[in-house]
Amino acid sequence: MASEQFENSRNETTGEKGRISELISAIKPSATLAVDAKAKALKAKGEPVIGFGAGEPDFATPEFIVEAATKAAGDKTMHKYTPTSGLPALREAIVQKTLRDSGLPISTSQVLVTNGGKQAISNACLTLLDPGDEVLLPVPYWTTYPEAVALARAVPVEVPTSIEDDFHVTAEELEKHVTSRTKMLILNSPSNPSGAVLSESELSEIGDFALEHGLWVLTDEIYEHLTYGGRPLVSLPVVKPELREKCIVVNGVAKTFAMTGWRVGWMIGPNDVVEAATNLQSHTTSNVSNISQMATVAALSGDLSAVAEMKVAFERRRQSIFKLFGEIRDVVCREPEGAFYAFPSFEKLLGREIRGVKVETTVELAEIVLDLAKVAFVPGEAFGAPGYGRFSYALADADLGEGLSRLIELFSEVK
Repeated sequence: MASEQFENSRNETTGEKGRISELISAIKPSATLAVDAKAKALKAKGEPVIGFGAGEPDFATPEFIVEAATKAAGDKTMHKYTPTSGLPALREAIVQKTLRDSGLPISTSQVLVTNGGKQAISNACLTLLDPGDEVLLPVPYWTTYPEAVALARAVPVEVPTSIEDDFHVTAEELEKHVTSRTKMLILNSPSNPSGAVLSESELSEIGDFALEHGLWVLTDEIYEHLTYGGRPLVSLPVVKPELREKCIVVNGVAKTFAMTGWRVGWMIGPNDVVEAATNLQSHTTSNVSNISQMATVAALSGDLSAVAEMKVAFERRRQSIFKLFGEIRDVVCREPEGAFYAFPSFEKLLGREIRGVKVETTVELAEIVLDLAKVAFVPGEAFGAPGYGRFSYALADADLGEGLSRLIELFSEVK
């Protein structure tokens, strides 16, 4: 019987079993990283490419953080395995930082330090979801969310938003997509890719919706310090304390402190969930690099002056990119409310020609723009939103201006 099952599972063409599992084969590569890699490869060949694809600050990590890492590298106690859940000093720093920045009181037992926010999201999905469970994903969504859900053999369910409403998901729209199999809602405010920032009243209504249906909520707050126009930091479990026993908060230092390469994130949740997720991580990556953890202790324990300086630059660039997109005929762009992305609609350009080439999708548009204007952006298909494009404005002011000038010139030729 075992031999027969083996033969039935062999590749019909080659007579061999598939080399890659069905689960992993179904994963889509990260479109954002792919665009960034392509842009960098072209730059390395001498092409004058301007990349709007990468979701990372263009600033260096603040020096006091680097100094803490250098000191930690010389500490022999940092050369050994440490607790999977994170260094005690870092978990305590996360407790204090969370109370300071969002007003959420937690204990160290509720914290799991992870290799970036992606691992926190993956840990949460694998810990909470069973095969066939449904997860509500407001569109547009960050590219990793549906893949993390699928890896848990659960089902992502797209919930539409509209550019007219600044991509704000509503409890009313969520209600239309909930079923008996819905187990989780994933929120991201400030949002990647749309820049949307949900208000306290909107979060309160969404929290009531989640409570009514007994749902878990994973709230990704990685861009918490990057809100503009006087919009405050608002955390769902602070707005709706009744939800804390069914809420996972994901955060990290990548965006706030320009530490994307240091790979430190964390998840905050109920004790039993964090304990289970820690057990999972103990069999995958174990502890995060101790050097990076000590750098993060310094980042979280220091003042936020470096963060404020970066935010001033992002605010200036936000206004610039919004103004420049407003000069392109048939392109619609809402003013970003947070994070560092613009998410314009190119729908009115589709089905038309640019220098004799008919453009049907934003994937094709991105290819043409890279080829003809040497400008790289991520097409909306990567975020569940065909017809749109994500432009990171975490790049130098001169590059931002030059890149948009190239777009203005190229799109003036659309027929």
